[in-house]
Amino acid sequence: MNKPSMTAVVIAKNEALMIEACLETLQWCTEVLVIDNGSTDATADLAEKRGAQVISFKHQSFARLRTEALKAVATDWLLYIDADERVTPELAKEIMVRVETGNWAALAFLRQNYFFGQLFRHGGWETDTVIRAFKTEDLKEWRGDVHESPVFDGQSTLLTFPLVHFTHRSVAAGLSKSAEWTPIEASLLFQSATFQVGVGTIIKKGLAEFVKRAIYRQGYQDGQAGWVESISQAINRMLVYMQVWELQQNPSSAKKYEQLEKKIKEKWQSA
Repeated sequence: MNKPSMTAVVIAKNEALMIEACLETLQWCTEVLVIDNGSTDATADLAEKRGAQVISFKHQSFARLRTEALKAVATDWLLYIDADERVTPELAKEIMVRVETGNWAALAFLRQNYFFGQLFRHGGWETDTVIRAFKTEDLKEWRGDVHESPVFDGQSTLLTFPLVHFTHRSVAAGLSKSAEWTPIEASLLFQSATFQVGVGTIIKKGLAEFVKRAIYRQGYQDGQAGWVESISQAINRMLVYMQVWELQQNPSSAKKYEQLEKKIKEKWQSA
């Protein structure tokens, strides 16, 4: 009986600093596919030099990106890995043992999340679980604009060894990531909102997120980094609701500026 074949799929955008180290941990896979989501740096070139097949496909929805990648996979199994994630040798061996000996349709991973170079064991990050490996014929699609989820036939199982995640490597990196996903979440909330967002709502949402992360989920036990990340998560929630507030304005900010430009133009015409 032949061993099941495996394609590693990496969705990346401007990950020139991380992509090579990520691909080094995927050499055990039959094939490696990189979906380049509109990179303006050397991500695609570096991936090709490492032997990966690169497909350029730009979209703001990770669900759409993951589903698009599925179309290019011809192996028995596929494994989704982000550029800031790392597969250890122990995890690679466990994956192959499970796909060879089990009857699972998908494999789930517990992620080890590193913030500012430190492993977080609290704040809710210690229970971060993702489903990332699938029998190709059983995976149908991905759904969701912000927190995408897979649609597949069959059962999944949780592996023992964790997937390493180098997230929020700096405050600036965290803010950059927030700038990408908070407008999407704000747009979804705006479409379903049944109340008007005000300053009180924004502050309340931020405080609630901070208390949940730092106190209720004991993020403080991760030291100063835990406090800082709890503040960061609170800021993210506030940014989302600030943008919902912005979307609820009538006239919109863009319309207000248009009206101001018109007034100035009229003054020059009458001067």
